[in-house]
Amino acid sequence: MKYQDSIKQADVILAQAIKQLQLWHLAATPINYAISYEFVAQTNKALTAAIKYQLSTGKKLDNFYMEAVYQQFILGQSKFRDEMLSEFDGLINSVQTNVNDSTISVDSFISKLDSNLNDLKSGDKEKVNHACNNLAKATIVFKTEQQRLTERLQKVQKNSQELQLELEDIRKEIYLDPLTGLYNRKAMSKNIEAWYKENPDKSVAAIVINVDQYSQITQRFGTLIGDVLLSKIAHKIESYVDDSGLPIRTGGDEFLILLPEVDSQIAYEIGEKIREGVSKLRFISSKSGVRLPKMTISVGVNKFNVSQNVNAVIDKTRNSIST
Repeated sequence: MKYQDSIKQADVILAQAIKQLQLWHLAATPINYAISYEFVAQTNKALTAAIKYQLSTGKKLDNFYMEAVYQQFILGQSKFRDEMLSEFDGLINSVQTNVNDSTISVDSFISKLDSNLNDLKSGDKEKVNHACNNLAKATIVFKTEQQRLTERLQKVQKNSQELQLELEDIRKEIYLDPLTGLYNRKAMSKNIEAWYKENPDKSVAAIVINVDQYSQITQRFGTLIGDVLLSKIAHKIESYVDDSGLPIRTGGDEFLILLPEVDSQIAYEIGEKIREGVSKLRFISSKSGVRLPKMTISVGVNKFNVSQNVNAVIDKTRNSIST
C-alpha cells in the first residue's frame, strides 16, 4: 500500500495487483508485487510505459526484467545516483586541482621570500639586518604552516582516493549486471547517449545473442546451475570484445554486443567466433561430477545509427537471429 492511498483504495489495488501477476504468469514476490501495484495504480508513468513496451515486443516479463524495472523505476536510484556520481566526480577534481594550485602557490611564495633576503642585504646595514631577522622568522613560521598545509592536503588526497574507490563500487552497482559482470541496459543507454553527443551519425554494429534451450536447462537442473552456465557464457562473450565494444546482458538469457564504427561483416565474424567458442565449452557439476548438456547460442547481427531507436533495432536484430 502506498502512503497516499486510502485503506479502501489500497485494498482494491492490492486485489488487482494479484490478478495482474497471474496474467503475467509471475510469482507474488515482493519485487513483482511492488511493480504490479505501481502498474495497476497507474501512478508511475515511466514504469507503465516500460512494461507496456516490453509486452508489445512479445518479450515475457521474467524475474531478470522485473528486477531491472524495480531498480530503475521504484527505488528511483538511477537519476539521483547518476547526479551524485557527477557531483562527487566534480568534487574530487576540484580537490585535486586545489591541491596542485596550493602546492604551486606555496612553493612560489617561499621562493620569493628566499630570493628577497639577498636584496635586503644591499641597503642600510641595521635596517637590512633587522628586516632579514624578521623575514627569517616569518619564513620559519610560513614553512611550518606550509608543512601543516601539505599534511592536510595529503590527507584530503587520501580521502579523495578512498572516495573514488567507493564511487567505482557505486558505478558497478548501477551499470553492471551482478550475475555476469557485463553491462546492463542503463549502461547501454548511457553509452549510446555519449556516442550521440560525440557524433549523431556514428554507426554501431549490434550482435544479439540468445542462449538456446536455456529454460529447459533451468527446469532440469535448477536456476543455480542455470546462473553458473550464463556466467560462463558471458565470460566467453566478453573475451571476444575489446575496450571499444560494449557487452551487455539485456535479458535473462539474452546478450547484446555493441561495436561502434565496426563493419557488419566484421561483426558477423565476431558473432561466429563467439558461437564456436561457446560450443566448445564443457560444463561439469563440481558437486556431483555430472556432465551438463552442451550449450549453444543463436546469433543475429545488425547495424544502426545512434540517432535511431535502439530498442527497435534490437527487436529487428532478434528477428534475424540464426542458430
